[in-house]
Amino acid sequence: STRQPRVQLIRFAENQGYGAALRAGFHAAPGDLIFYTDSDRQFDLSELRYFLPVMERTDVAIGFRVYRYDPVLRCLLSWVYNRLVSAVFRARVRDVDCSFKLFRREVLEAIDLETRDFFIDTEIVAKVRKWNFRILQKGVKHYPRRAGESSVRASHIPRTLLVVAQMWLRMYLPVLVGRREQIEPVCPRRSAGQDIVRQPAPTLGVTPNQGLPIEPREAHGGE
Repeated sequence: STRQPRVQLIRFAENQGYGAALRAGFHAAPGDLIFYTDSDRQFDLSELRYFLPVMERTDVAIGFRVYRYDPVLRCLLSWVYNRLVSAVFRARVRDVDCSFKLFRREVLEAIDLETRDFFIDTEIVAKVRKWNFRILQKGVKHYPRRAGESSVRASHIPRTLLVVAQMWLRMYLPVLVGRREQIEPVCPRRSAGQDIVRQPAPTLGVTPNQGLPIEPREAHGGE
């Protein structure tokens, strides 16, 4: 960063988690388009040039790994997890945890990320879907890991299921409660000899941005 004034280095006194690091980076990024990827060199950054042109017709461009150079167990767990997230949040994203994503700034400002750990990719996809932003998916090359090892284990499955359930409840339980309050008829108290006059229940209006998951208007096909 000393040789490149446009590069900003963000430091934490202690490890606060993958999600916390991404959120800090998103907040510090000055541009109208914000991109992130991992630094383990499993992606070719030059492929970003294929993502930039499509931003004219989408809000989020999400990569999916065409061929994964990961252990068989991780690939299997990822396959199951992608389908779980697609079913729960109706996101239909092929590769939720692919760390090759490009956003319009207003998307990140709108979805208000909270996650501090590696579930932030799931939160991003779920909230982008809930707020009905346009998503476009593009295949990217994936390369073998050159250093370190994956921390994903089969023993993480119970916690993963719990986190997904908690995330859904945080996002949609207030909507369900609000919906119930709107459709429940209000029965006023009556004094002796007074008839109850029932008021019609208010018309329920749920906008795409605040409602339960619905089918998206945007196309989700990979290019």
